[in-house]
Amino acid sequence: MIRVLAFLAALAVLAAGAAWLVDRPGDVAVVWQGYRIETSVAVAFVAVLAIAVVLMLLWTLARFIFRVPDVMTLASRNRRRSKGFSALSRGMVAVGAGDPASARRYAADAERLLGREPLTLLLKAQAAQIDGDRAGAEAAFNTMLESPETRVLGLRGLYVEAKRKGDDTAARGHAAKAAQLAPTVGWANEAVLEYLCAEHNWQGALGALERRASLRHVDKDEARRQRAVLLTADALDRADKDTDGALDAAQQAVKLAPDLVPAAALAGRLLARQGALRKAARLLEASWKATPHPDLAVAYVDLRAGDSALDRLERAQTLLRLVPGQMEGRIAVARAALDAREFGTARRVLSPLLYDRPTVRVCLLMAELEEAEHAAEGAVREWLARASRAPRDPAWIADGVISDHWSPVSPVTGRLDAYVWTTPTELIAHTVDADHPDDVLADGNEAPAWRPLPAPAPQPEPKPAASTIEAAATTAPPTEAAPADPAPSAPAAAGNGVDRPAAEPIAAPAPSGATTAAPATAAGAGRAAVGPQPGTITPVIFPVPHPPDDPGPEADNPPRPRMHG
Repeated sequence: MIRVLAFLAALAVLAAGAAWLVDRPGDVAVVWQGYRIETSVAVAFVAVLAIAVVLMLLWTLARFIFRVPDVMTLASRNRRRSKGFSALSRGMVAVGAGDPASARRYAADAERLLGREPLTLLLKAQAAQIDGDRAGAEAAFNTMLESPETRVLGLRGLYVEAKRKGDDTAARGHAAKAAQLAPTVGWANEAVLEYLCAEHNWQGALGALERRASLRHVDKDEARRQRAVLLTADALDRADKDTDGALDAAQQAVKLAPDLVPAAALAGRLLARQGALRKAARLLEASWKATPHPDLAVAYVDLRAGDSALDRLERAQTLLRLVPGQMEGRIAVARAALDAREFGTARRVLSPLLYDRPTVRVCLLMAELEEAEHAAEGAVREWLARASRAPRDPAWIADGVISDHWSPVSPVTGRLDAYVWTTPTELIAHTVDADHPDDVLADGNEAPAWRPLPAPAPQPEPKPAASTIEAAATTAPPTEAAPADPAPSAPAAAGNGVDRPAAEPIAAPAPSGATTAAPATAAGAGRAAVGPQPGTITPVIFPVPHPPDDPGPEADNPPRPRMHG
């Protein structure tokens, strides 16, 4: 609309000028070289305009003729850039596809057509990397350092190459320089933080973490957690040199991350060292309610130095009352009861953990209990054997490394807050029975089933004499022989109060004239089944129900198995 109005206004001005010339006629005479030209004003005006237009056209033609070389050069340059960017694009695709030959060829074409463009240098470096040419990659990254716009990119590449070679000194130098040139670069700040942690420079690491948090490279929750981890690490290093500073750092860590067990355990020990026993007890009890952990149990039981074993047992029972039925609480009570020579209490709190598959710690505690209470070497050996194949207890794990103690960084990657309290993965070898095809998973791997292995093929043997209890328990005629009962486990035979494992049921009576073999259990699948000899009496063990799961005072008579035969 505005253009239309402008056109109409210009047209009106021209019309007014033409009318003005018509209203004012006159003559124009030009005398040049003896020639006299006379015409009207209007014609002279039109002639001047025509001469001006012709001159403009001639000037444009002349400029075009003189600019033909430049235009041809510009066209050629555009074609080269177009071909160069096409080679660059194909080279990037080749790098992504893992084709080093094509990537290097396209990188050479792009460098020839485009020169030392940033993307060309990057393609050249990546092509060298996937081809295994580390020297070529480093040369390309060093070339990037010459240009300000590619300097940080070159430092990033040199950092990666130094990490691959294991040159931590060079890698740290590249990361520090990149963080100095570009403070907002996330990888550089993270690398500097890892190196500061590796040097145990916790104060410097806290400063680096604050910078990362201010730049929003890490969210608030993760920043709080990492700050708590760094404060705990600093407190652990200063615990023996600066108790007050270590206590302050540990308490800050507990406030930032209440579920950080090492911080709570350290704060409790430091408070107890300063005599603030009630405050330490409250702190440890609150952490125990949130996360029952053996480190908290040790710190709480040993809260006051010089206490008797019975006092420590009482505190362990307090933990079990805070979180009833928890495995760590039971183990803590059993440990304290063993130290106090309260064997009945230790056996009672451990008995619920023996029904399914006791872990390594439970088996070792049972072995220690049998040795301390009965000096039963057979039971001790049996429990130690069960510990060798028992499920593993939770432990501190970071990047596949299992540790008994917590650490703020991973020993493999140097990653902060890498340790987690979890159960290690178990790889279980299992013999698959043809009668149980469901033991094989869909991917062809064997399922870790805990079904007893099949019994060996029946072999004819003399009929064993049936025991009095077996004869009373079966309704078969007296002329029928009772089946051989599997050999009892060592703890049961020793009379240590441990029930027969669930995988070893008492054999049912066999039909008349039938001869059966003792079923092999998962614990003794490698041992040959040995039946009773003729004329001997096989003892039958009937499990006695365990007393209720109660951490209160021990029973006068702990449960014992009854022997018949």
